[in-house]
Amino acid sequence: MFILEHYLLTLLPLLLLAVLGWAVSLRTNNVTMVDTMWAMFFLVATGLSFFLFAVPSLRACLIFLLVIIWSCRLSFYLHIRNHNKPEDLRYQAIRQRNEPNFRIKSIYLVFVLQAVLAWFISLPLSVATQSENPLNNLDFIGIALWILGMSFQVIGDAQLASFKSKPDNKGKVLASGVWRYTRHPNYFGESCIWFAYGLIAAGAGVWWTMISPIFMTYLLVKVTGASLLEADIADRRPDYKKYIQNTSRFIPWFPKN
Repeated sequence: MFILEHYLLTLLPLLLLAVLGWAVSLRTNNVTMVDTMWAMFFLVATGLSFFLFAVPSLRACLIFLLVIIWSCRLSFYLHIRNHNKPEDLRYQAIRQRNEPNFRIKSIYLVFVLQAVLAWFISLPLSVATQSENPLNNLDFIGIALWILGMSFQVIGDAQLASFKSKPDNKGKVLASGVWRYTRHPNYFGESCIWFAYGLIAAGAGVWWTMISPIFMTYLLVKVTGASLLEADIADRRPDYKKYIQNTSRFIPWFPKN
């Protein structure tokens, strides 16, 4: 079962959260905090959908638990990583392209845009929380895929943080651990997590919500993720050119050398 009204209602708190984040960014003159808010958008949307549904099912409890773990972990990690740091290079580029008055424009170019994207992508989460169907094999495959995705994210983030914490590694490229098999283990893990959510929604009988993980993966690979990150990284880190030649871009695979 899918209650469209419940799904539509989840957009309102996301927009309110976006406006709040924008107001805070005016004080710091730094919009990077929207990265920390990204996962929280999904937690708010899923939580509201969960509590709007009168008798939550086992699938609803499952998806809510998975989203709580994923969103809290990711938001905390990004907050610690970005705290007291200059604005991310991605947002600096957006700021330069949209001056003057980027401080005002950022409410829709950054915050509202990401809130609306999160609302659209949260579709399988809404479907899963509204389902009364019993769990089936698709749910269990989804759980296994979620664990795989979380493993790549957590291990990849931990290895990168450890690598960057050593002064001798400044300007160098991490090419060991999970980073030996994919240049973007965190993005690969994120894609796995969203396909897991899509499978759980499919377990509820709604296959068409798989558009969300497909769209998310497209963003991770072609738009805001790997492509944007690698646009100029080879200029800043010469060793990255060799890393690109030897290492799979997204899906983990054995290095060429």
